[in-house]
Amino acid sequence: MPDDKTNQREAHEDQAASAESPKAESPNNNADPGAQLGVDLEALLNENAEMRDRLLRTMADMENLRRRTEREKADTASYAISNFARDVLTVGDNLKRTIEHVPAEAASQDPALKIFLDGVEITERELLNVLERHGVTRIEPLGQRFDPNCHQAMYEVQNADVPEGTVVDVMQAGYAIGDRCLRPALVAIAKGGAKQAKAQGDGEAATRKAANDDFPDGGWPGD
Repeated sequence: MPDDKTNQREAHEDQAASAESPKAESPNNNADPGAQLGVDLEALLNENAEMRDRLLRTMADMENLRRRTEREKADTASYAISNFARDVLTVGDNLKRTIEHVPAEAASQDPALKIFLDGVEITERELLNVLERHGVTRIEPLGQRFDPNCHQAMYEVQNADVPEGTVVDVMQAGYAIGDRCLRPALVAIAKGGAKQAKAQGDGEAATRKAANDDFPDGGWPGD
């Protein structure tokens, strides 16, 4: 009987120890709830900052894409007819040559020739008006400083009366579309005169550049 009592007492002691053990260990498991909360909060803040940074970058990329698309759309609308307009200019050149090659005396003496010449002149003017409505304008280089962006020098003329580099003759008119050179003017430039000071921007021509579809490398044909 003493052994039975001893065993029962030991069993009660073991149960009591087991019941007290979680209570003793629980403070260690939840040593500092505030510290753990702080760690979780910092992780959330870092994740939020990273996601915000990604969002801002994505929004910036989308804005850049929108602006680039609008710019390309505007360029397409402005310069889409460049190749067509350049071909049409050849027609205008032929009309101009026709007018210039008819002597004024012959036209005045022949009524039929005079009517024909007047018709050609009207056609040329209308052609230039149509081109101008679509943004194609004539370059007037005579007397201006030579600009390689919209002039193509064919030869030099010895002339000390004007500053060196001045356009003194135009063999073929040049044209621009918008702020870009559609076709350079073929010109002769003076040499032997006073040196021109380097200009800090000769008006619109100083910023004019070739149309993108004209000269992709930025130079004139044959350069």
